[in-house]
Amino acid sequence: MLPCGTFNQDYGRDTAVIRTRLQWIITILALVVLLTFPLYGDHYLIGLINKMSITIVAVLGLQLMMGYCGLISFGQVAFVAIGAFTSAILTATYGWPFWLALPVSGIVAGLVGIVGGTPALRIKGFYLALATLAIHYIVTWLILHLKITGGVVGLHAPPPTAFGFAFDTDETMYYIIVPVMLLMTYFAKNLARSRIGRAFVAIRDNDLAASVMGVSLFRYKLVAFFIGCFFAGIAGSLFAHWMMFVHVEQFPLADAVFYIGMLIVGGLGTIVGVFFGTVFISLLIEAVTFASPTLTGWFPALGIAPAAALGASAFGVIIVLFLIFEPRGLAHRWAIFKASYRLFPFAY
Repeated sequence: MLPCGTFNQDYGRDTAVIRTRLQWIITILALVVLLTFPLYGDHYLIGLINKMSITIVAVLGLQLMMGYCGLISFGQVAFVAIGAFTSAILTATYGWPFWLALPVSGIVAGLVGIVGGTPALRIKGFYLALATLAIHYIVTWLILHLKITGGVVGLHAPPPTAFGFAFDTDETMYYIIVPVMLLMTYFAKNLARSRIGRAFVAIRDNDLAASVMGVSLFRYKLVAFFIGCFFAGIAGSLFAHWMMFVHVEQFPLADAVFYIGMLIVGGLGTIVGVFFGTVFISLLIEAVTFASPTLTGWFPALGIAPAAALGASAFGVIIVLFLIFEPRGLAHRWAIFKASYRLFPFAY
């Protein structure tokens, strides 16, 4: 829906992601602010944006699998770990440049996702979720017991370099992480509008009807697994070289639950919902981190147990409230706001 008085006059404009002059102005201003932020921004905020951007890439992949294709997965963190260790091994052990290791890490995670996901594609729903849970434990076990991954010691991941310049700080890595996140978002947005994206939605809504219409369930589910895991691998590679160290304990199963919570809060089946959910949950985690010591100071008799459980409790309460009062997530509220703006001055 376009604002009142705005019309598409050709097919190219009708299919464009950014259509109106106001949308172009807002987009350009947002990009200028985002890309110049390290010049004047706080060090803590830059690190937080780096972390959220990497998480957005991983959750975008989960959104394409779960939100668009209906494949429930608890294994996204495992594929992030595969991407991280692949990139660290290629750069630290074999001397590959980061710029080549980045896409290869995504492809390796995608191929492992196909291998691990193929048997699981014969099942769906709750059973598929349990199968992906098993993938997480298998990957974790392999990382701990293979020599090439460093086992319990972990691996050093060298910082990316270009023309002799090393991206070894939060400020410099910002200029790699944020552009990659924007590119992956653009790719995901266009993929969701393509024939593949429409096939994903058809499978999610009714796989039997999709099969009758000629949609190959097996083929498109494999494509969804590969793309979702590819995104996870890219996120893992960025994470490894941002932290400059990878260890299996950096990829706990709890993060998989947080990823699904981000989709619930943001809204399933929308790209913008990934941003809403990731930012909301990330800020919630940061707020809990700051509030926990204060809570312990206010109630010293209770000890540190309530403060330690505050994060999980707040996350659980938020998920329950969203499931009861806003099951379509923040993206639904954003859609209502946009419709009101575009219909103004009419009520409907």
